[in-house]
Amino acid sequence: MNIVVAQSGGPTCAINASLLGVFRHATKYEEIEKVYGSVNGIEGLILDNLVDLREIIRDDDDVELIRQTPSTVLGSCRYKLPDPSADISAYEKIVSTFKKYDISAFFYIGGNDSMDTVMKLDRYFKANGLTIAAVGIPKTIDNDLPETDHTPGFGSAAKYVATTMQEIIRDSNVYAVPSVTIVEIMGRDTGWLTASSAVLRVNGEPAPHLIYLPERTFSIEQFLHDVREAQKTYHAVIVAVSEGIELDWSEIGEDFQSGKTDTFGHKYLAGVGKALEKLVSREMRCKVRSIELNVMQRCSSHLSSKRDIAEAERIGGAAVKAAMDGLSGEMMVFRRVSNHPYNVRIDHVDVTKVANRVKYFPPEWISESGNDVTKEATEYTLPLIQGEQNFRFKNGLPQHYILPQALPHRRDLE
Repeated sequence: MNIVVAQSGGPTCAINASLLGVFRHATKYEEIEKVYGSVNGIEGLILDNLVDLREIIRDDDDVELIRQTPSTVLGSCRYKLPDPSADISAYEKIVSTFKKYDISAFFYIGGNDSMDTVMKLDRYFKANGLTIAAVGIPKTIDNDLPETDHTPGFGSAAKYVATTMQEIIRDSNVYAVPSVTIVEIMGRDTGWLTASSAVLRVNGEPAPHLIYLPERTFSIEQFLHDVREAQKTYHAVIVAVSEGIELDWSEIGEDFQSGKTDTFGHKYLAGVGKALEKLVSREMRCKVRSIELNVMQRCSSHLSSKRDIAEAERIGGAAVKAAMDGLSGEMMVFRRVSNHPYNVRIDHVDVTKVANRVKYFPPEWISESGNDVTKEATEYTLPLIQGEQNFRFKNGLPQHYILPQALPHRRDLE
């Protein structure tokens, strides 16, 4: 038998580690002859765009470099599979590819939308009597997948956010003049990553002084009040804000967001920090600036969490075992056993419990005032950012894995 693995959605520092987990664990099974990679996620299966991973991952040096390389070695996509009752053509092409390469198991590394793909394929395979396993492997810096304690990619992103926030604090405290710095952090629907910035407090940092998450209604009036109150204690106020908070743009006077959406109907976000900068500048007339961390949150592998990378590889390997044990239509999950000492075990759940669902930041971990998080949030995040990778450098720069051959050119989906 042969298997295929694909990567989907937004890049992370850990998604390639999960790819390695699938590949390295699969090679331990004598019955698995070939391990294929699908180029650009599910699109590669539709377009018959596969590569033999044994030709790409040739030795231990390749393994080490891939492990420290951010983003997706195989490329990604945001392709939404239609319901087969409405359009069956994509499913027929996928099955044709599976038959051509004698594939018996499919592994999809991704987030909420990727689990929708796993769910639909599993249902289609079973409805048509096809003995092909479909297993989901979690991945997202947003940490918003239900059923799992956390997701690979989140720990490294949280480590980057906290480290960068600490450097912003040092920079902002240089001058004696009052200032406000607003740091916009990724988080479409949930505030997990923004809340993770509070982990700095275990090292004695009082900042960020204010934290705003999408899980709470945002009030411009209350925000300005909070900032003014914080200025009474701190001359350099640091604010962490999720990109997904809902603003009343009529009160600000300008819409900084494009209004465009992706194939899953999600809005392209950004601009909240700049909008709040304009608001504070207008209302408080002090030094103010906004910083959007942008894609660096998900691809700054030089600040990746060693634990995050190790767990990502471990859960990828567990997915192969699950498929070989006869499971399909499942997503692998982490179950936290304890915080002190930190311990997790790997389990699996029906993917229907995850697909198109969101795990919100716990309301009990948000302060009563709605502008901060509790110590439970820090205790949750702290174990996930532990450890540093032993990076390989060349000419003073971290080395990234470069494919020994160009991937097949992507063709437009018909």
